[in-house]
Amino acid sequence: MSAITLKVNGRTHTLDLDPTTPLLYALSDDLELRGPKFGCGLAQCGACTVIVKGQAIRSCVTPVQSVADAEITTLEGLGTPDKPHPIQQAFIDEQAAQCGFCVSGIVMTAKAFLDKNPKASEPEIEKAMSGVLCRCFTHVRMLRAIKRYAQGTQR
Repeated sequence: MSAITLKVNGRTHTLDLDPTTPLLYALSDDLELRGPKFGCGLAQCGACTVIVKGQAIRSCVTPVQSVADAEITTLEGLGTPDKPHPIQQAFIDEQAAQCGFCVSGIVMTAKAFLDKNPKASEPEIEKAMSGVLCRCFTHVRMLRAIKRYAQGTQR
């Protein structure tokens, strides 16, 4: 066990963890954050996605030691129920969530991609989102929400 310092959603936390512990477990078990979810455990579904240094990463396979002292953002770090982040508001406006299990991963992946590519085309957005799996098939509304957010970032 080692003292690992994580900067999550603007707050610093020092946790006593095995350095190889997946970041997802530190976020969910130790910090009690519910945005990133355990889906496949193999970095294939995207439910566990968080943003580190502007990059969407899969927290289920990311050892905590590799992100120590880096700024980590989870869904909870974007906005609040009273003042959602514009991408969260777009999902609300488009009623883009069904079961909600994958939504955190979709929102975080879309935000990281559009922050780097604010003028992305529809095919580029669809390609960037293709690695996040959803079993509810509400992709049409989710893509509309992502495009709505993208249009707002181009103003």
